[in-house]
Parts: sequence; structure tokens; C-alpha cells
Amino acid sequence: MLLDRGYQERFCDLVTQNLNTDFTAQRMIFYLSHYSELPEGEIVDEMLAILSDRNRIMQKKQLEHSNAVYNEYLNSRET
Repeated sequence: MLLDRGYQERFCDLVTQNLNTDFTAQRMIFYLSHYSELPEGEIVDEMLAILSDRNRIMQKKQLEHSNAVYNEYLNSRET
């Protein structure tokens, strides 16, 4: 999509390497579909925001898992 819009191949490769999951790629495609032309800096800003969101989601899931394990431990001690 970025190549078709005339961005340099190296820039497109860097964006693709960083947004290498379905979730992150779909978010970028959704973002790009709303604009016909964007400066590279805005695309990079959006890429960083998407990665930040992904990291927050992953951290939340890890914390939820840790909390579930701890709660299971506490429950097993009570019985």
C-alpha cells in the first residue's frame, strides 16, 4: 500500500518490519485508508502509537495472567 503511494522501498520495509502482526498491520492499513497522502513523519508517529498500544495490551494480558495465578494460589491455601 505504501509502495503504491510512492514511498521509498526502504521506508516501506522498515514500517513492515515493525508492524509484523495481523493486529498491527490491520491498524496501519485502516489508518492509511483514510488518507491519500501523508508525510513519512506522520506514518512513523502512527506506527509508534500502534506499537505502544500493542505493548500495553500485551502487558495487560501478562498482568491479568499473573493475577489469576496469584488468586489461584491464594484460593488453594484457603481450602
